[in-house]
Amino acid sequence: MATGIVDTASEQAGFHALAMGFLWLNMAQFVALWVLTLWRIALHSDAVWADLTGHQTAPGFFTMVAGSCVLGGELISVTRAYALGFAMWGMGVALWIGLMYFVFTMLTVKEEKPSLRRGINGGWLLAVVANQAVAALSAALANHLPQPYRLHLNFLALSMWLCGGMLYTWMMSLIFYRYTFFRMAPGDLSPPYWINMGAMAISTLVGARLIENAPDAWFLESLLPFLKGFTIYYWSTGTWWIPMLVILGVWRHGYQRFPLTYDPLYWGLVFPLGMYTAATFEMAGAMDLGFLLPLPHVFIYAALTAWALTFWGMLNSLFRFVRTAVAD
Repeated sequence: MATGIVDTASEQAGFHALAMGFLWLNMAQFVALWVLTLWRIALHSDAVWADLTGHQTAPGFFTMVAGSCVLGGELISVTRAYALGFAMWGMGVALWIGLMYFVFTMLTVKEEKPSLRRGINGGWLLAVVANQAVAALSAALANHLPQPYRLHLNFLALSMWLCGGMLYTWMMSLIFYRYTFFRMAPGDLSPPYWINMGAMAISTLVGARLIENAPDAWFLESLLPFLKGFTIYYWSTGTWWIPMLVILGVWRHGYQRFPLTYDPLYWGLVFPLGMYTAATFEMAGAMDLGFLLPLPHVFIYAALTAWALTFWGMLNSLFRFVRTAVAD
């Protein structure tokens, strides 16, 4: 997810050579993650089941949906590989159908449940990101189909976009309540809280693509004022979150002295930065808001820096793990 959207943003910023490098790296990472996932399912099925039915861990599986669709969008953006984009769309839709209803059904019928304070975090918004990732790829592919399939895919994108907005409203209400009415320890403010912003950024991206697709679908054209208004609503909400999350990060690591060491969860910070960059590029183009373009041209460097630091931390962590395993 993180590498894919940073790649798409790099292509939008005009860094094509860098984008090609990211694309090859991301395809290798995607295959490696699937191999590791299938290996874990085969050898540790009990642990996988526990994760799938746990309030803290189950939403993380929605990254499988989002990652597949983000890679599909990346392939289209960088290489115009529409056939591969359709394949990733099919995988994303199948995973969305399977995971969305399985996860929420299991969390609903569980007899023992954690308190709101312990059970919810920013990672729950990955359900929103999964919805919007399917919508974003659907909108990107729609223009490359003949009618009436173009109309159908645009309708799917619109429906998923609206559904994702409702999911965000439900979940963000609980997360904000958790923020303001329960004690927050430094360890509670993990990087996935940046998805508060990332979910709004990907919603902005979808809205901008629907605006661009309006001439190909009569229902989008009739909804143009609504689409434009809600796209700016999503973008402004995501923008509001950025200073808040930075301030909370300073409180966590500066005031509370929480150790700043590599954690895989930091990829949950990289993705929102890349998505905000890509979404702002897309919205500025779709709505003729050229005065906003300096913003993504600055944020692309923030996203690339965050990606590089997190990737370096991951490599160091892997190196230490291998060195320890060999020594043992």
